[in-house]
Amino acid sequence: MVAFTPCFRSGDDADRRRLGERQPATGQETAGGECRPGSQGPPGCRRRRPLPLPAALRPRVRPASLAFAIVAAKTMRRPNILLTGTPGVGKTTLGKELASRSGLKYISVGDLAREGELYDGYDEEYDCPILDEDRVVDELENEMRDGGVIVDYHGCDFFPERWFHIVFVLRTDNSVLYKRLETRGYNEKKLKDNIQCEIFQVLYEEAIASYKEEIVHQLPSNNPEELEDNINKILKWIEQWVKDHNS
Repeated sequence: MVAFTPCFRSGDDADRRRLGERQPATGQETAGGECRPGSQGPPGCRRRRPLPLPAALRPRVRPASLAFAIVAAKTMRRPNILLTGTPGVGKTTLGKELASRSGLKYISVGDLAREGELYDGYDEEYDCPILDEDRVVDELENEMRDGGVIVDYHGCDFFPERWFHIVFVLRTDNSVLYKRLETRGYNEKKLKDNIQCEIFQVLYEEAIASYKEEIVHQLPSNNPEELEDNINKILKWIEQWVKDHNS
């Protein structure tokens, strides 16, 4: 099996340790590509609906349906992959190129939500719609059951854990990320909030809180060379997975 090397950055780790390990993200998630800081601890991706339990106590997965488990076991011949990370780290570029070279289907949750108007209100502060997570999950269920899907989104804790065989969190140096977001026309607050999310590894922490830690991998995403290296590594992983599950 292909080995993936985590891309920790000493400065980010020092900031994270100073504030304590693994602060659970709470709050509201927007569909417009923003990670919003919480009132305490590292900034988190925000959610609209209040949780019935504290984040540390709530179940990590939605209950798996018997139908999904039976059908998936019989028909799934290719893996499902999740690409996540702060807006601007290169998820879309990586996902589309992977799909092109591997034959897997690429799905951008942001595009899916826009096409199907899968929203649950509007965030006036950030001037963007709020994702309706339950409708997104319902919309994707059949696709995920068949396997061979690459999902791209800047949040990951609302997807059923059973969907994914591997999760990649893309990481980008702050100076590089700032320039990328600036070219998107983000205002100063949106820039600051997203950079904070990257500094404090919010999406990585969310991923390892939502999925088995051994399937979560960080990948550097700063330049074309790293992009190509990531593509090749993931293609090798896909090839090995297919061999292991179709022999």
